[in-house]
Amino acid sequence: MSETKLRIVTSQKPKEKPSADNLQFGKQFTDHMFTMNYVAGKGWMDPRITPYQPITLDPAAMIFHYGQTVFEGLKAYRTQDGRVKLFRPTQNLLRLNQSSQRLSIPAIDEEQVLSYLKKLIELEKEWIPRKEGTSLYIRPFIVATEPNLSVAPSNLYTFMIILSPVGSYYAEGIHPVGIFVEDEYTRAVKGGTGTAKTAGNYSAAYKAQERATSKGYAQVLWLDGVEKKYIEEVGSMNVFFKINGEIVTPELNGSILEGITRKSIIELLRKWGIPCIERKISMEELYKASQAGQLEEAFGTGTAAVISPIGEMNWQHHQMIINEKKTGDLSKKLYDTLTGIQTGLIPDDMNWTVDI
Repeated sequence: MSETKLRIVTSQKPKEKPSADNLQFGKQFTDHMFTMNYVAGKGWMDPRITPYQPITLDPAAMIFHYGQTVFEGLKAYRTQDGRVKLFRPTQNLLRLNQSSQRLSIPAIDEEQVLSYLKKLIELEKEWIPRKEGTSLYIRPFIVATEPNLSVAPSNLYTFMIILSPVGSYYAEGIHPVGIFVEDEYTRAVKGGTGTAKTAGNYSAAYKAQERATSKGYAQVLWLDGVEKKYIEEVGSMNVFFKINGEIVTPELNGSILEGITRKSIIELLRKWGIPCIERKISMEELYKASQAGQLEEAFGTGTAAVISPIGEMNWQHHQMIINEKKTGDLSKKLYDTLTGIQTGLIPDDMNWTVDI
């Protein structure tokens, strides 16, 4: 990084902070944002915190034409005694660089960027809501900004971090959601960009999500793109199943996003001595387990929702009701433990949190 001195320009017109009772996910933003730029041959430069504001890009900026961009999502939490914690931020920055590598975007200095993020959070700490179940969502992202219509990696990039106070991602909260199993459209295949957090992965899923929503379901469950047989992930979450006392989650296969909440759940389960297997699992196997009364729980995991129990699945017109559409004991325990660690209610003996 060619320049590491952080410039800070504070806002002279602070916004009115929203009520913690009416927070919508990703709709309101704080007073400040972080930005730095990359120039080929010179590296990342001019790190700065400035008032939140629109950005100006050339109409030929390559992000508009070829979608060269990556992003991350993490949260800052307020403890009962007023402290501020981040949850495994180094894992997010590591994954950002892994996504960048897949999209031919230059890597950031993870340690340096974490120090900039801490400064931004310090400046915006009064935006972190105090109500239970709320947090400050953190969105780092990189876009290609070179004005050039050549089909090649950009020589110019902008890296930004914006912040948004949020409540629950799903209106249902910790209550079970309905999932539609998608067997027509494809999310990703091995060798593609499924393991990267890049914009096109999400917009390409909109049509399937529209289909699920029209049928009354909250999310899509994706199957593998080759055989349309094996379970991969839910639209914004990794997915776990409790089958006859054993926890099963699809193994990472080159097309599934390696979720940080997923990783944390697996580590917690193994610490508790609960069998957790990463392997291929087909919808046929899951359906048979459901029919036999062995599908005890199902839940999604992700930064936005943390734990989202699944109460119903629709696969090829087969309706699968899970745990009478009630939140399972394990789902609740995992949610309480993870959010307890994140907010300081439970001692962090996993060394996952970072104090600001």
